[in-house]
Amino acid sequence: MKELSRVASAVQASTTVAIDSKAKQMKADGIDVVGFGAGEPDFNTPDNINMEAIRAICDGKTKYTPPAGIIPLRKAICNRLKLDCDLDYDYTQIVVASGAKHCVYVTFRALLNPGDEVIVPAPYWVSYSEMIKMAGGVPVLVVAGEEQGFKATGEQIKAAITDKTKCVIINNPSNPTGALYSKKELQEIADICVENDLYIISDEIYYQLIYDNAEFVSIASLGKDVYDHTIIINGVSKSYAMTGWRIGYVAASKEIAKIMSNYLSHSTGAPSTISQWASIEALNGPQEGIEAMRQEFEKRRNYMVKRMNEIPGVSCRMPEGAFYVMMNISQLLGKTIGGATINSADDFAMAFLDQGLVAVVPSTGFGIDNFVRWSYATSMENIEEGLNRLEKFLNQ
Repeated sequence: MKELSRVASAVQASTTVAIDSKAKQMKADGIDVVGFGAGEPDFNTPDNINMEAIRAICDGKTKYTPPAGIIPLRKAICNRLKLDCDLDYDYTQIVVASGAKHCVYVTFRALLNPGDEVIVPAPYWVSYSEMIKMAGGVPVLVVAGEEQGFKATGEQIKAAITDKTKCVIINNPSNPTGALYSKKELQEIADICVENDLYIISDEIYYQLIYDNAEFVSIASLGKDVYDHTIIINGVSKSYAMTGWRIGYVAASKEIAKIMSNYLSHSTGAPSTISQWASIEALNGPQEGIEAMRQEFEKRRNYMVKRMNEIPGVSCRMPEGAFYVMMNISQLLGKTIGGATINSADDFAMAFLDQGLVAVVPSTGFGIDNFVRWSYATSMENIEEGLNRLEKFLNQ
């Protein structure tokens, strides 16, 4: 048989999916596993959004749409960006795709030529590095450790720039760390990118899940030059508990949007028509559900962080956004727990799942060592039980 694609063969499986899949298989086998792996709200999609989808089906809104999405949805996105981020976009600058993940991939496809470098602050969302390579690019990691709040500095990014650098990607607030960049920190990064004529990909999918009355700032709002260099990634999945509806969007220049639309027209086409009509209701309809969900996440975060920092051997910082906590396991390295030697985050995650019956995600897939990610997008009951099991596991 002839050789398969080297690019496709080199793609690594997602660590978040791998841990979550094993945990679900254990549950299917009757094992009482508590999962903190995959990141999606545990709330149901609001009824007004569900009813709009049903109405769309009944009204026959089930045909193909333009590759970039229906115009009413793209206009609703423009309206939401104006209301929430004070950003002005025309609907011709908006491209809708099958989730924010798909939007990131299509953005890399639109921007990158073979060998182009993308600066990626680490810890990073697990798929960034693989998608860059899938698009022919080269990820250049800039490690931003816990001591600096898991946020890359402008100086770090400046030091990583070469004549091959095409763009910088930031996730604000961040998966996996929950870190939130301040306006000052964003301005520092933006100035360097504009000065070096680099595109800025700003993944803002968690922008409405911010805590402690902190302010979210979209980097594209920091001036016309920054706006012109920025591609915003967002969607309805996290804020409206619509992960399975698969609607994400890109806001960019008209030129980039047109290239993306053309790319989509020959690859996937537009996402589900029904989901598009439902997303209009999500964006234009009542927004109170977001705040109720955000408040519940904040309560869970506070409990998880406090309790985790009371357990000897582990620690964590307080995340400012999203719904993740990065637990530091450095003190456990080299130790044996329940017969398993912990030399890495992978060792810890596997031993904790096998013996403690708790699924967390090792940080190796995020480009940093010695941490595991917990998601608090689960019930308080599960959080309490998971931390009880952590304490018991570490006391073996």
